[in-house]
Amino acid sequence: MPTPVLPYVPQQITVHLGAPSEPAENVTVSFPDYIKNVASSEIYPTWEPSAIRANILAIISFALNRVYTEYYPSRGYPFQITSSTAYDQKYIHGRNIFENISQIVDEIFNSYIRQKGFVEPLAAKFCNGTTTTCDGLSQWGSQELAQQGLDSMSILRHYYGDNIELVVNTPVTGIQTSYPGYPLFRGTLGENVVLIQAMLNRISRDYPAIPKIPTPVSGVFDEDTEQAVIQFQKIFNLTPDGIVGNATWYKLVFIHGGVLKLSELVSEGQTFYAVNFQAPERLQEGDRLEGVRLLQYMLSVVGEFNSNIPDVQIDGIYGSGTTQAVLALQQMSGLPQTGAVDKDTWEALYRLYAGITNTVAQYTNLIPEALRPDTGPDTSMTQFPGMQLTLGDTDQRGGNN
Repeated sequence: MPTPVLPYVPQQITVHLGAPSEPAENVTVSFPDYIKNVASSEIYPTWEPSAIRANILAIISFALNRVYTEYYPSRGYPFQITSSTAYDQKYIHGRNIFENISQIVDEIFNSYIRQKGFVEPLAAKFCNGTTTTCDGLSQWGSQELAQQGLDSMSILRHYYGDNIELVVNTPVTGIQTSYPGYPLFRGTLGENVVLIQAMLNRISRDYPAIPKIPTPVSGVFDEDTEQAVIQFQKIFNLTPDGIVGNATWYKLVFIHGGVLKLSELVSEGQTFYAVNFQAPERLQEGDRLEGVRLLQYMLSVVGEFNSNIPDVQIDGIYGSGTTQAVLALQQMSGLPQTGAVDKDTWEALYRLYAGITNTVAQYTNLIPEALRPDTGPDTSMTQFPGMQLTLGDTDQRGGNN
């Protein structure tokens, strides 16, 4: 799901103390405090440490899935999760927290599990395993497995399958909204357009009246994108103006999350989106090709961090300003100063651009960060440094089902 493309841990989370549509108070608490509360409400502090850890990772992953998919905001609600086990996880505002649970949460609150190859945190469904059963983790069953000597990740694999991995050191930040804060329309370009195009193309598989946008998507809001937006708006009773404002954006997020089943345990999965940065055969002054706009976009990003590269207007016209920026880039990179873009020049620019997008948060939605395998205290599976459920009533310690 495109909603921030890279998951994060929110500093705070707003909990609705009731079912989604039920009149109830919204409370905002720190994310670790929320996890401690849910874990203290869902499981017993006397359980084996590996069972407690496994349950806490499931609780974290479920909550982060709700945040990542903007599950409730995309439906018009001003909160990220509810306290109702019919929909989410048990949260009892003001309850006492068990000390050993609190310590484990402090250690791992910025870790989560996901399916290999997917971006979104796993919608880690669970239930108590006695009065209620489900396809996900059995809370009492996890305790039995822990007593048999299984570590936490082996327990999680037992219930969620072998194809899961642990992400650690996930960035902690304030609540992010996927909507960029301004409308997108014909002529706009960049990572937000990539997300629109990718969402529309996936949605069109379930709603074939929406015309396909040629792939790989370009990141340029062109006529094809505009027509797909207009048809989407018609289908979902939005003003068919071809402009992606707040209402259209969040309807895209809502429908896209639904067709991919991102908030369900069995998900089609969210993968990274990226602009097609394949090198063109050649670009030079006078060209008005689509690749010129992408060239200018990358030059403008690199130019923000290197004063040697002059400002570039992103207009799709390879004029003298673009030539001067290319000449500066070629001089920096030790390449022949031709002012035209060949494969070597394009690749040199891309390397600079990708280096920036891998380190500067403003641009990380465009290029996925490199994942470097690492090892951690739980040696049952590979851990990855961070890049930046479906449910029913249970008893007091019954989880979600």
